[in-house]
Amino acid sequence: MLVLVAPGQGAQTPGFLTPWLELPGAADRVAAWSDAIGLDLAHYGTQADADEIRDTAVAQPLLVAAGLLSATALGDVAPGAVAGHSVGEITAATFAGVLDDAAALALVRTRGLAMADAAAITETGMSALLGGDPEVSVAHLEKLGLTPANINGAGQIVAAGTLEQLAALNEDKPEGVRKVVPLKVAGAFHTRHMAPAVEALAKAAADLAPADPKVRYVSNRDGQAVATGAEILERLVGQVANPVRWDLCMETFKELGATALVEVSPGGTLVGLAKRALPGVKTLALKTPDDLDAARELIAEHGVA
Repeated sequence: MLVLVAPGQGAQTPGFLTPWLELPGAADRVAAWSDAIGLDLAHYGTQADADEIRDTAVAQPLLVAAGLLSATALGDVAPGAVAGHSVGEITAATFAGVLDDAAALALVRTRGLAMADAAAITETGMSALLGGDPEVSVAHLEKLGLTPANINGAGQIVAAGTLEQLAALNEDKPEGVRKVVPLKVAGAFHTRHMAPAVEALAKAAADLAPADPKVRYVSNRDGQAVATGAEILERLVGQVANPVRWDLCMETFKELGATALVEVSPGGTLVGLAKRALPGVKTLALKTPDDLDAARELIAEHGVA
């Protein structure tokens, strides 16, 4: 059984969109999306530096656009389940047929702008904790006033809060944690600091008409499969201010009998977690179009195309 997943913010790197724009029709699609949302996706995906694409309002539409391009390049794929990490949930909603490309890009543009505005209110950020016992780490973070914003499984938790709180974490790591790594994001996502963004996203979502998913859609809220488009959209709105439970998503993949996992562009992060948490599951990250043939072979073996 094949699972198709989409990465979240922080996965972007300078120039990562360049090879994807060389595929037939890709540049035209991206140009149309750019015009529709008022953001030059091709420029940011090919020429912008790391600081420019760290901007939440830029990074989020860029990630969704890359996910859509790379998934389309795979051809017709019928996975057993789809999921996305954080903003990747919007990409996954298109895989499931809940949103079309235009609606997904419009929604993620609003999301990125609203979360950037919320992040500007207070200087905040996120850091990944590598290693340690999850229960010990969560209790320690709460003691420091931090939120376990992403519980990713495979020994990784992401802490979010003010820069002062994150500095205190660097000096006082939870017992068993090997390393604290600052993330390339511009705010404390999936925490109370993002509450102002929820209202803006809810207004944008009210104008959409989501379809029910055509394939199993696994939600970040609790790792559960969601059966209706209306509930998926409601969860997409609320998730910006609530923790991502990717650990529970991977538990669901395991329970469903997943045998292969493909991560769309810019792939790598979720494959890394799956390799540690889902032993025996074959994985592949779509980093460039050079990975497409191997992905198609994996899909032919484990999915229905």
